[in-house]
Amino acid sequence: QTTMLFMSFFKTLVGQEVQVEMKNNLCIVGTLNSVDQFLNIKLENIRVVEPEKYPHLMSVTNIFVRGSVIRYIHLPDTVNTQLLQDATRRELTDKAQQAATN
Repeated sequence: QTTMLFMSFFKTLVGQEVQVEMKNNLCIVGTLNSVDQFLNIKLENIRVVEPEKYPHLMSVTNIFVRGSVIRYIHLPDTVNTQLLQDATRRELTDKAQQAATN
């Protein structure tokens, strides 16, 4: 269920520019095109943060990133994360209450 919360949140960011940091330290900035239930993402109009380290990616414009290789997604400053935080807290509280009654 929490994954669905995050997927819904990221779907609201489609069309906005995000920075994706991967577990191999590659950072890519691009426009979020789509996200699925596994938190796989598609980015358009990408650019590599450190092009000197990854010259082979200079000609790439669109990319698909598997959710399991993503370390962080840096959000634009304009994004209000309070709703996501509140929804996550509510979900955890509900689960704790259900566990206590069982």
